Amino acid sequence: MPVQRGRSRARERDNVLNRPEFMSLSQAARGPQEGRASLRRAGGQQQPPPPQQQQQQQAPLAIEGRECPPLPEEDCMQLNPSLRGIAVNSLMAIDICLSKRIGVCASSSSAWSSARPIVKLIGVTGHGVPWIGGTVFCLTKSSTAAGQEVIFNLLFALILDLLVVAAVQKMVKRKAPSEVSPSLLDYVVMDVFAFPAGQASRAVMVTRFFFSHLVLAVPLRILLVIWAGVIGISRVMIGRHYLTDVFCGFFIGYLQFNLVELLWIPSGTCQHLISVISI
Repeated sequence: MPVQRGRSRARERDNVLNRPEFMSLSQAARGPQEGRASLRRAGGQQQPPPPQQQQQQQAPLAIEGRECPPLPEEDCMQLNPSLRGIAVNSLMAIDICLSKRIGVCASSSSAWSSARPIVKLIGVTGHGVPWIGGTVFCLTKSSTAAGQEVIFNLLFALILDLLVVAAVQKMVKRKAPSEVSPSLLDYVVMDVFAFPAGQASRAVMVTRFFFSHLVLAVPLRILLVIWAGVIGISRVMIGRHYLTDVFCGFFIGYLQFNLVELLWIPSGTCQHLISVISI
């Protein structure tokens, strides 16, 4: 009957147990997921997620007893850096700050821009091209076997320095602190990058070589040490190298001299090589 159906529907609407919050009391016990889903459907609070989202939500549950794969190391933020990392970053920051302060001739707008040509000329005195050219000239003019032995080994040391510095620079590829393009001489001797400073390593190696194989007065020895230090500072002043580049260049030059002494070419071998080259 239509009238009875209308009254039964009205009673169902007025019944308190038919409300969404009391549905769990009037229905059989269900699982937690079904009970929540029924409350959501009855209250109309949230639409069911799309199938793709359901698959993503159920994927971690399907893999039981397995741990999720760790994220790549580059995607993780290191919240607790090590003491070594903090020390290295602090030293690098100090290096950059001091190098910027010393680089007073780095550009035309710097404080000592007018002195830039003179400072660059000081750096040229430690360049590889003048040293190799001068050594070859002295080798051709030398007439004694002892002199040719020393000069030939100096030439060997200079070539070794070029190769070592070029190899390290190629591996590290550190850029200069300022936008200073390398000169033509730098490209000739493959001294393009900043680390290590080629002039600094060459200056220290040549200084130790002269101390060991030439008889020099004390004032000349002091002048050689000052010259090597000025060479390193001049490279930082023009913005070509950082301070760490210069210090590492000094250290590499110091070790290179020890290697040259270990690989010293005797006089007989030098005479044979000179005769072969002259042919």
